[in-house]
Amino acid sequence: MSIDPQRFRTVLGAFCSGITVVTALDADGAPLGLTCQSFSSLSLDPPLVLLAPARSSSTWPRIRAAGGFGVAVLAAGQEDVALAMARSGTDKFAGLDWAPSAHGRPRPAGIAAWLDCDLHAEHDGGDHTIVVGAVRDLDVTDHPPLLYHRGAFATLHRSDPPGGTP
Repeated sequence: MSIDPQRFRTVLGAFCSGITVVTALDADGAPLGLTCQSFSSLSLDPPLVLLAPARSSSTWPRIRAAGGFGVAVLAAGQEDVALAMARSGTDKFAGLDWAPSAHGRPRPAGIAAWLDCDLHAEHDGGDHTIVVGAVRDLDVTDHPPLLYHRGAFATLHRSDPPGGTP
């Protein structure tokens, strides 16, 4: 059975995901970043996360060479950060408020959560690379996340208090 790529994209677009920015510093100390919607937790023991940058990314090989990366879970209202990090051939950090994390990776201001990771493994994932990161440090804020659903940015509207049952 053949799956139509557009139909596949439409069906999977019904699954709401968060938006992350993956960052590192290159060998010259310049900040690197890419927007990554394909991100999830993988393991609690040891603490591992999974992300999947596109094979066509020109930024991922430069982040890989750094040996580690930061993952910023973007907060509602940070659509401009997501769009800036998705561009090619521009200074993605121009005008972006950020500071080095405890491990020296660029950490954008105002994010919902942060993870500092060492590169643990990479695997073939078709037109993407499956990247496993070993979490070394992490932080969370009370900012609600920026979401992506059916091809558009979205925000979370809770009907129950945080920690309530679905």
